Amino acid sequence: MKIHEYQAKEIFARFGIPIPKGDVTNSAEEARQLAVKYEKAVMVKAQVHVGGRGKAGGIKYCAEPDDAYFNAEEILKMEIKGLPVKKILVSEALDIVNEAYVGIILDRVSKKAVVMVSPAGGIDIEQVARETPEKIMKFEVNPIMGLRGFEATRLGMFVYDDFKLARQCASIILKLYDVFIHSDASLAEINPLIVDREGKLIALDAKINLDDNGLYRHPDLEEFRDLDAEDPDEIEAKKADLSFVKLDGNVGCCVNGAGLAMATMDLVKHFGGEPANFLDIGGSSSPEKVITAMKIIIGEPKVKIILFNIFGGITRCDDVANGIVQAVEHLHPNVPIVVRLTGTNEDEARQILKSVGLQATTSMEEAVKMALEKAA
Repeated sequence: MKIHEYQAKEIFARFGIPIPKGDVTNSAEEARQLAVKYEKAVMVKAQVHVGGRGKAGGIKYCAEPDDAYFNAEEILKMEIKGLPVKKILVSEALDIVNEAYVGIILDRVSKKAVVMVSPAGGIDIEQVARETPEKIMKFEVNPIMGLRGFEATRLGMFVYDDFKLARQCASIILKLYDVFIHSDASLAEINPLIVDREGKLIALDAKINLDDNGLYRHPDLEEFRDLDAEDPDEIEAKKADLSFVKLDGNVGCCVNGAGLAMATMDLVKHFGGEPANFLDIGGSSSPEKVITAMKIIIGEPKVKIILFNIFGGITRCDDVANGIVQAVEHLHPNVPIVVRLTGTNEDEARQILKSVGLQATTSMEEAVKMALEKAA
């Protein structure tokens, strides 16, 4: 789950990471009032779940309160990469002496948190890795020992020659690691981490991505979810206890089990097709879940075929078949449907499907080939 910059900074503040003074608003007039309150120049920053806000004109320096008003008014009318700006962060503008990068990401290969630091801050870390990889230091954290002080100090000294700054940086890295672990994050990033005129390090920007699977432990963080910034189909799928991810293809896939769903998409691509989605209806699937799944799939205009691939174990094939029949009768899909059913109650399921003129194969390969022929 992505959260906005102002929300990430709220979490940073809880863990003692220094941040600029700032407030979020959806009003240009309030932006002006905040600029008056801070009695100095401010930054007006669009709050959207995409990068590249500055390049898109979504971050503006405002020397006067009237500047804050006019820039806020313009930014609140913007769309950045298709997402409308509904909130802005107004924060004090700081004098920047130096910009660096500090980030922590979960490496699924090593199964460890990886701390990355660079003296080249303020630009995408991917660009730094591509153009000047020698300016990045990475460190895999031992998940049992956690990040230790001397390790953080070594990272800080890679970024700063000045030992006082390196120690400040080490302290912030340790706190960022606490944010990462205690929030069940998959990413925690400060870019840039700045040195101000007084020699203090401040997290000028903040980014945190939270692992959805850990949100049940963090009801306070669940409240940060911005439904306006999420795909409506994914929201509907989540409510129905379906695992759904939209893709760019035209073969709508409805499968039970994540492993089988991945194998189905692999086979679709193997035979030259493109899956339109990942959709796992899970075990013990009721007809209602199947109806919701079908509704989500046919709501995508690109879909030219719906492929059901069901391996009945805990999931009963007849339950899925009843769901397919009810979906056909109520939703009247205007694209063909191909069904592969095998396992628990498959004979009963085939009889149920006949009532709407559908036949089911037991071969996954045959079903995928048939689906691609119909989608052509």
